[in-house]
Amino acid sequence: MKNDKMKQQYRINEQIRVREVRIVGDDGSIVVPIRQALDMAHDQEVDLVEISPNANPPVCRLIDYSKFLYQQKKRQKEMKAKQVKVEVKEIRFGPQTDEHDYQFKLKHAKEFLEEGNKVRAYVFFRGRSILFKEQGEVLLLRFANDLEEFGKVEGMPSLEGKKMFLYLTPKKAGAAKKSQQARDREAAAEADNIKRREEAAAEKEAETPASGGLFANAKISADALKKLTENED
Repeated sequence: MKNDKMKQQYRINEQIRVREVRIVGDDGSIVVPIRQALDMAHDQEVDLVEISPNANPPVCRLIDYSKFLYQQKKRQKEMKAKQVKVEVKEIRFGPQTDEHDYQFKLKHAKEFLEEGNKVRAYVFFRGRSILFKEQGEVLLLRFANDLEEFGKVEGMPSLEGKKMFLYLTPKKAGAAKKSQQARDREAAAEADNIKRREEAAAEKEAETPASGGLFANAKISADALKKLTENED
């Protein structure tokens, strides 16, 4: 069925009713009368296939029609395989979402964006909670800021009925920049690691005997005993 539809997309041989055509090939292109083009196809035992009917003159190829259809089908399959399917993932909040729930949804949003999907986050106001729409806006703005490394905001939060929406699109790989909050967290973590290493080094140094400690006294006693033995001899 698909091959039948594809066959109907192209005119071949005597179906091409124009005065002249441009024939393209590996060696370039030439413009010839339609009769001459049909004779060339007959001599080469191939078909005259119209691939660009809207060009002036129409563009054709000299090729076996079955082979041409196979190439087109293969090319379409390859193009379809290369297409990235982008989905829109939803993240729902309440106007008074607690911190644990917020962090849980933030984690999922990061995963969605890293996978190349869009994120539509919204706050749902139930009943009189619409009075807290400013609180919902603050929540969405915080959400956008925390995802600055992974997604780009398409616009400010907008209220539609009882829902306030925020849309984020994934950033291209390698183009994401770290937010100031992320840089601050990394700096704090590095400072904490340095402090821990310094404390560990100090503890190790405290456990090591000083130069005038037990080992030094033992060496002095051994030298004194050796000297006393020599005197007795």
